[in-house]
Amino acid sequence: MIGTTADPQGITKPAIDDLLSKVESKYTLAVYSAARARQINSYRQEMKSGDGNITSVGPLVPSTPDDKPLSVALEEIAEDKLSLETSNE
Repeated sequence: MIGTTADPQGITKPAIDDLLSKVESKYTLAVYSAARARQINSYRQEMKSGDGNITSVGPLVPSTPDDKPLSVALEEIAEDKLSLETSNE
């Protein structure tokens, strides 16, 4: 690429290796981050409705409304803002 510098976004930021060091497996990471992304998405929908009934927890890291919920969830995991608790059921 002449005249440009590659600046990959998405799953490379945060690095996948850093994320995998926070959980037991890549499958755990997928389920854990997807669940948190759904919570963030619900929070954003509640904020848009404007009725003041907020039941979900919003992003724990700085983000904008344009940031995808999954990206925000992965950032939260990378920055140790969340802790994963497993049940033995």
